[in-house]
Amino acid sequence: MPSNKSNNELLTFGGHLEVLRQMLFRIIVVAGAITIVVFCFKDTTWQLLLAPSEWDFVTYRLLEDVMQAMGFDFRFEEYHVELIATDLSSQFMTHVTTAVYLGLLGASPYILYELFRFISPALYENERKYSVQVAGVIYVLFIVGVLMSYYVLFPISFRFLGTYSVAERVHSTITLDSYISTFTSLTLIMGVVFQLPVIAFFLGKMGVVTAEMLSQYRKHALVVIMLVAAIITPPDLMTLVLVTVPLYLLYEVSILTINN
Repeated sequence: MPSNKSNNELLTFGGHLEVLRQMLFRIIVVAGAITIVVFCFKDTTWQLLLAPSEWDFVTYRLLEDVMQAMGFDFRFEEYHVELIATDLSSQFMTHVTTAVYLGLLGASPYILYELFRFISPALYENERKYSVQVAGVIYVLFIVGVLMSYYVLFPISFRFLGTYSVAERVHSTITLDSYISTFTSLTLIMGVVFQLPVIAFFLGKMGVVTAEMLSQYRKHALVVIMLVAAIITPPDLMTLVLVTVPLYLLYEVSILTINN
């Protein structure tokens, strides 16, 4: 296995375990510190987390402004969905687990840095530069997917599902656990889905797919993307379009990535 030129001594197995232990300790300390900060700033944290559930969320205001700029007198209807806690400890435990999730998300750049430091001695110089670029792209795409979920997918999904009623006498009261679990799952799904160009790049390097192949099956890919968007979004046309368009653009980016 190649080694970094600056490290003349090869570590023993026990030495590698010690380096790994120190790395994990530093990651836990940093993630724990961010978790504590998030937990202490409860009002700000939950204001951000609950904002997508409000009827006047920034996404709705932006869409209204765009529609009015196009000459349409369009307004979203005002709605209110009550969030409840059914267990005695549910609010506290949800606060703790959410703070941990956000702590890990906030510490993710440092975690990537520590992982790179751990594996870099086994890489050649050109491999280290290549790894930094790939890690940077993966992280940026993940954050874009998270923002896509926060500003588009989750608020529109919550608006549709939270206000949907089979009859006027049936009203929805959403539990806090259900709200957070849906929020985190959709966020993770979008973060993973936005890795499509990276996956296509590696498949291209392995010879599994080619740019010509992806170009040839554009129409089929669009159908598959629409099906995926229909599965992970509520059944309304606006949400389907808002999710399908960026996913298809990622497909086109994947083609360009393989070409390069």
